[in-house]
Amino acid sequence: MLIYEIIFKLALAGVLGGLIGLERESLSRPAGLRTYTLVCIGSALAMIVSIDIYLQYYQTVNADPGRIAAQVISGIGFLGAGTIMREGASVQGLTTAAGLWVVACIGLAVGSGLYIPAIATTILILFVLIYFIKFEARFTGSREFKGIVLLVEDKPGQVGAIGSILGDLCVLIKNIQLTQVENNYLEIELLLQIPSSLSVDQVMDELSVLKGLRTIERLN
Repeated sequence: MLIYEIIFKLALAGVLGGLIGLERESLSRPAGLRTYTLVCIGSALAMIVSIDIYLQYYQTVNADPGRIAAQVISGIGFLGAGTIMREGASVQGLTTAAGLWVVACIGLAVGSGLYIPAIATTILILFVLIYFIKFEARFTGSREFKGIVLLVEDKPGQVGAIGSILGDLCVLIKNIQLTQVENNYLEIELLLQIPSSLSVDQVMDELSVLKGLRTIERLN
């Protein structure tokens, strides 16, 4: 296998994995741009190594070109399991775990030279991730996800107070990220699942009464 072909395969795998990772990153999922890109490139490399070993030794050894690549599918399950979390009776992270699995498959396809199927699968996956949530909202009454960033004084009880306000509104916190900033302030980034009866502006109005709040902004 020519070195230029190998580089092209790895680069293409990185691009396709990165496209899906960007969508996950935009929703602040546990696995984002870097994770998806690494998984896709690594899968492509595993497939390249499998094919190269087979081509080198198939005349002298009964080699199976799919053996190394097959372990990628099994191994990715451990990585995907780390993104699945249980919150009460609901399970979160299944879509992210499934995305990691399918990205690994895309990497294997690229590594084996199946460029058109890999690109077509990437387009289909992006369509599913971006547009199916809108179909869910229309036909199943799925709730809308919105991002909010608050800058508050770093003192005990702030996160609990935010959770209490959101709980009274029946708003679920799907993801939270805390960042310490200067002047004893805390930046709190929230990904919220808001009922259809509420708007993000209404939620922000309710949060504006929080003591020690400096700024509040919406992400999307």
